[in-house]
Amino acid sequence: MHTYRGHRADSFRPIDVLELNELRARNRTFNGAYRRTALATLGYALTALRLFDSRFLRIGILYLVLSILLFALGYIRARHSRHDFSDRSKTSALYDQAFPTVGQEDRREYGRPFITAGRDVVAVGALVMVVEILLLAFVLQM
Repeated sequence: MHTYRGHRADSFRPIDVLELNELRARNRTFNGAYRRTALATLGYALTALRLFDSRFLRIGILYLVLSILLFALGYIRARHSRHDFSDRSKTSALYDQAFPTVGQEDRREYGRPFITAGRDVVAVGALVMVVEILLLAFVLQM
């Protein structure tokens, strides 16, 4: 279980507006981006499935699978980012190795430092690349 300044996640309250803004910004960036992308892909899949004839069925299903996998990757990413503010993360070895952002050396720290989710980015990139190759193959078969 993750604790935030000694509180459980459900009872945690930010101490000031700056911390609340930081929490909202991280939530929009990390969690919201994956969900918005998956919803847009789902909308495209439903459009292809409903508006076009049966030749586009495979394309619609392909985008439907892509949206489901993007939702899954977004869920995994949200699980990883749950401990961004947790008390345990401050003792991480990565916390000691991180470089301070230029201009932010003397500023307040909000949880562990930002580290790009490289594995997640590579997974999404590989997934989209496979879908685009399959899409090209489907279009060339028409």
